[in-house]
Amino acid sequence: MSAPVSSQATAPAKAASGGISTRVLTVAAIALLAASWGFLPDFTVVILSYIGLFAMVAAGLVMLTGVGGMTSFGQAAFVGIGAYATAWVCTAPASVAALGGLVGAAGLPWVGLALGLLITFVVAWLLGAVTVKLQGHYLPLCTIAWGLSLYYLFGNMEFLGGQTGITGIAPLVIGGVSLASPRAMGVVIWAVLLVALWLLHNLLDSREGRAIRALRGGRVMAESMGIDTAHYRVKLFVLAALLATLSGWLYAHMQRFVSPAPFNLNVGIEYLFMAVVGGAGHLWGAVLGATLITLIKQKLQDILPALLGTSGNFEVIVFGLLMVLVLQRFAEGLWPTLQALTARWVRRPVSDLKLADAAPLAQRALPAAGQVLLAAEHVTKRFGGLVANNDVAMTLKAGEVHALIGPNGAGKSTFFNMISGVDSPTEGQVRFMDQAMNDAPSRRFAALGLGRTFQHVRLLGQRSVLENVAVGAHRRAHRGWLASMLRLDRAEEASVLAEARRQIERCGLGAFADVPAASLALGQQRIVEIARALAGQPAALLLDEPAAGLRHLEKQALADLLRQLRAEGLGILVVEHDMEFVMNLADRITVLEFGTVIAEGTPAQIQVNQRVLDAYLGGGDDDEATGETA
Repeated sequence: MSAPVSSQATAPAKAASGGISTRVLTVAAIALLAASWGFLPDFTVVILSYIGLFAMVAAGLVMLTGVGGMTSFGQAAFVGIGAYATAWVCTAPASVAALGGLVGAAGLPWVGLALGLLITFVVAWLLGAVTVKLQGHYLPLCTIAWGLSLYYLFGNMEFLGGQTGITGIAPLVIGGVSLASPRAMGVVIWAVLLVALWLLHNLLDSREGRAIRALRGGRVMAESMGIDTAHYRVKLFVLAALLATLSGWLYAHMQRFVSPAPFNLNVGIEYLFMAVVGGAGHLWGAVLGATLITLIKQKLQDILPALLGTSGNFEVIVFGLLMVLVLQRFAEGLWPTLQALTARWVRRPVSDLKLADAAPLAQRALPAAGQVLLAAEHVTKRFGGLVANNDVAMTLKAGEVHALIGPNGAGKSTFFNMISGVDSPTEGQVRFMDQAMNDAPSRRFAALGLGRTFQHVRLLGQRSVLENVAVGAHRRAHRGWLASMLRLDRAEEASVLAEARRQIERCGLGAFADVPAASLALGQQRIVEIARALAGQPAALLLDEPAAGLRHLEKQALADLLRQLRAEGLGILVVEHDMEFVMNLADRITVLEFGTVIAEGTPAQIQVNQRVLDAYLGGGDDDEATGETA
């Protein structure tokens, strides 16, 4: 059985096989830069080195802001930690005396790197644990606060040289070769940058990368897929900070001098400009943004003083205007625009994973037929003096379709939230798989086998249908960040994607697996959400208005799919306003009115219940709308 697709969209054409591969272009560009490095003027080499350093910080912000959805203005402070840590280790008499004999002069910079990364890890983890819980404008405001605090700390601590800074920092020595020249140091900077970009690309192209991308889909959606959003946000915050610290360490050994000035708030804003203007969701956008901002700043520092007759950081004003103009014209940044312009000649890479040979993911034991999966026991929810749900009792059993209906304002959304972990009841008890779940987060429900969809579709619109559905299988795989970065997760990744593709085909959208989810019609996007929920192999499936936006044949196909899932032993709870769909599908129906259960029974019983007819079925057009379920 497969669900037919809407006539509002046609099956996508296969991508053209012609054009130059992006991998070939990347290798060619690196080879060209390497071949010309020895012939470039010294000034050009220094500028390119700065671009490499800035791109490293911007890449962290791409991960943090563009992919993870968290804005930070304080990354320059973490650059400062890396620079000052190695500067102090390499120059402070106490440090040189204590460590010089152990590691030698050539080993001091590496001790400085380790110290800087350690300090950053601790500081970023502590700051992240507090700041990433903030929502809206509070998060960026908080990053401004601690960014300024660290900047003033650098300038007011005597052992760090105060406003004068620290001089006499030793150059890096690798393999007995001193990297005192800017040309040699530039090679190291770009080598480190390219390795970092490769590792970050690998991370994003994995289970963990999809979890990071899911953060932009909202906490409720990500948690319902089994993702610990707070933990991932802190880890992402720390990762971006460590990249900034690595850049600061390289900067200190290239300049051989550090002072507080390069780590102030203005520079932090410039780093964010680089990430956003280049393309906040694209790693190579960090390189493009760093290149453009560095070159423009270089020119503005020559032009603006002559025009204005005075010196100052006026380029920050220009950058602000530039970002507004760029984002008005190119909302996703310049890198996606460049990709679109070259799409005819440049071929995007295709995954080399062999999904047909992938081992199946571990299977969850299905519950026994008739087993109570989900139970609401006399649940009441109050918001101040408002009673949204009053003494509601309901069960969902394995192998049945249970419908929850009621007019607008009946309390269905509130009840749905409580039985899926989004909210907690004021009174009563919610149990899932025979466990008390009143205060359990949505990810705990997901871990025990609850899958769900949303009234208002929540997909990652710019990612493919396959990637969206694979997010649903997050809990069924286990490889972490390091394994993903080093490509040690390929076998597991193939299994996850194979499972996602199987569920897509099962739901009748196989022809659309590789297209962006946002390009599908609304009805198709609802089917994608069902496929995503099924990828987690749930024991219970909660569907919020799954038939909305579907045409008659599509509704029939969806009903057939749900009947098949019921026959396989799933318990399915459907919140729906299409009475024909509900009556032809449900085994049992619970009716809510003003937060109270007014009837429960079979479709035949509900259709002749006079109270239900008065409260809902006879309510006319006003009952077609409903409040949003989180």
